[in-house]
Amino acid sequence: MMSPPHSAARLKVRFGGQSIAGIKPENQDAFAAHAPGDQALLLKGAAAVIADGVSSCADSHIASQTAVTSFITDYFSTPDSWSTRHAAARVVSSLNSWLYQQNASRQGHDDSMLCTFSAVIFKSNTLHCFHVGDSRIWHCRNGEVEQLTRDHVHVERGRNFLSRAFGADQHLELDYLTRTLEPGDRILLSTDGVHEHLTRSQIGQLLDSHPGDPVAASALLIEQAMAAGSDDNLTALLIEVDELPLETPDENFQRLSALPIPPVLSLGNRIDDYEVLDVIFSGTRSHMYRVKDLASGQLYVLKAPSENFSEDSLYLDGFMREEWVGRRLDHPNVMKTFAPPRPKRLLYYLGEYIEGQNLRQWMQDNPQPPLDKVRDLMRQLISGLRAFQRAEMVHQDLKPENIMIDGDGRVRILDFGTVRIAGIEEMGSPLDKSIPQGSVNYVAPEYLMGQQGSFRADLFSLAVICYEMITGQLPYAEPSTKRYRIEHYGELHYIPALKHRKDLPFWMEGCLRKALQPNPIHRYNAYSEFLHDLTTPNSQLEARVRDQPLMTRNPLLGWQLIAGVLLLINLLQLFLSA
Repeated sequence: MMSPPHSAARLKVRFGGQSIAGIKPENQDAFAAHAPGDQALLLKGAAAVIADGVSSCADSHIASQTAVTSFITDYFSTPDSWSTRHAAARVVSSLNSWLYQQNASRQGHDDSMLCTFSAVIFKSNTLHCFHVGDSRIWHCRNGEVEQLTRDHVHVERGRNFLSRAFGADQHLELDYLTRTLEPGDRILLSTDGVHEHLTRSQIGQLLDSHPGDPVAASALLIEQAMAAGSDDNLTALLIEVDELPLETPDENFQRLSALPIPPVLSLGNRIDDYEVLDVIFSGTRSHMYRVKDLASGQLYVLKAPSENFSEDSLYLDGFMREEWVGRRLDHPNVMKTFAPPRPKRLLYYLGEYIEGQNLRQWMQDNPQPPLDKVRDLMRQLISGLRAFQRAEMVHQDLKPENIMIDGDGRVRILDFGTVRIAGIEEMGSPLDKSIPQGSVNYVAPEYLMGQQGSFRADLFSLAVICYEMITGQLPYAEPSTKRYRIEHYGELHYIPALKHRKDLPFWMEGCLRKALQPNPIHRYNAYSEFLHDLTTPNSQLEARVRDQPLMTRNPLLGWQLIAGVLLLINLLQLFLSA
C-alpha cells in the first residue's frame, strides 16, 4: 500500500482551462491545477482549484490568485497520513484567516480582498469537493451534467450578493462533498461569468463537442458565454479522468510481494551488508535481529516477515505499513523506523534499537507499583499517542507487549502493523479488513460491534493497560474463546478496580471507569482530560463512586447480602411454623 501501485492501477487525469477578463479591464479570476509524481499522486491525489474575485473589491484579484496558488502549494505539503478532508480544511482555514486579517487591517477601505473558492481533489476513486461562494463544480458523465455545489448568494432588488466568501469571516463555513469516480468522468469548474450565460444542457453539448480535449472544450465554453452576452470575467477549468487506481487482488499481491522474504538468520549472518549481532526473537509471524551496518557502524533493529505469511496479502500490507508509519512519526515516545541507506534486495525494515524490557515484563517485575510510577508511564504513553492523533492515525493494537521501557525509564510505542491511517484509508484496496483490530483483552468494544475506531479506541486500550498495571487484573472478564463480535455494549460488565486494590483512591476508580466505558461516546473527549483526572483528584468522579448503590459498586457483595437476607427469612419462617 505504501509503494507506487502497479502501472495498471494508476490515477491518470488531464487538465485544460482558460481564463479571460472579458469586457472588463482586469481579470480577477484565477485557477490552478497540479498532478504530482507517482508516490505523491498515490498519497495526495491530483488537485484543481478556481477562484473569482469579488468585483466590488479593488484588490480581490490578489485574493483569488493567493487562494489558488497557496492552496495547491500548501495542500501538497501536508502530511501524507492526513485525510483529504482534514488536509484541505486545514489549508483553507489558514488561507481564510490570512485574508480575513488583511481585510480587518483595511477596515473602511474599498480595497479589501474577497473571493469565491471551489477546489476538487482526485484521490483513489473518490472526488473530494470544497466550496464557498458562487463559482461552481460540475460532474459530467455519459452526457449528463450535474451541478455539485450550491451558490452561496442572496438576492436584493434583483441583484445577487455573496452570502459567503473567502476572507469575509474569521470562521469560514466551507461546503464539502464527495463523489465516486468512474473512468471517463469530466469535472468542470466555472465562474459565474460562464455559467450564468449558459444553460446546463448547453454546457453538456459544448463539452461533448470536444471529447478528450479539455483545453479546446474550456475555450469553447468561454467563447459561447461571451457570445451570449457575458459581462464578467470568464474562467473554465476542465479535468478529464482517464484511469483510476483500482487494484485487483492479483495486482495487490504482486506489489506487496515484489521483494522476497529473507530466510531465518542466525548470529553472524549478513543481509544487505548488515551483520546480525543478536537474535531478539524469532517467531511464527516475524523475526527481529539486532544488526550493525557494516558501512557506517550504526546499530539497528532489523525486522523481517515470516515465510509462513508469504501468501498473505493482508499480513504483508501490515508489515509494510509498520515501516511507513515509523518514518513519519518523529516523537520520543514512538519507535522510529529509518529509510534504508542502500536499496533493499529483500523485504525487511530498519528500526530504532531500544535496550530495555517490554511493559509486560515490567508488570511482572512490579506487581503492585506505586501509583506515581503508573502515572508517569501513562503520561509518556499519552504523549506518544497524541502524536498518532495529530497525524490522523489510530494505533489499534495497544498492549503491554507493544510498549518498551528503556534503561532510563523512557517509554516507546511499537508495532504499527494495524495502524489505521486516515490518508491511506481513503485509497481503494481489495483487502478485507473487516476482522476487528487488536488483541482480544485490549481491543475496544466498538471494533467488536463492527464499527470503525477513533482515538477513543486507543484510549480504551490504554485504560485497560493502566488498570492492569494498577491491579494486575483485567477490567472485563477474559472470554473463554476468542471473540470477534458482540451484539451490544451491555454484554460487557466492568469489574471495579477497587475490588483488586483497596488503597486505590475513589477518584482514580472513577477515572478508570469513565475511560473504560464500553460505548465510546461515554469515554473522555481527549487524552488530556483522562490524564488530568488520572493525576488530579476530581471530586465529581469521587462522589459518583461513593454514592453508587452497593449492587453497582460491588455486585458480588450485594448478591451475597441478598442471599443472606433470604436465608434468614427462610429460617425465620421455619421457626415460626414450628
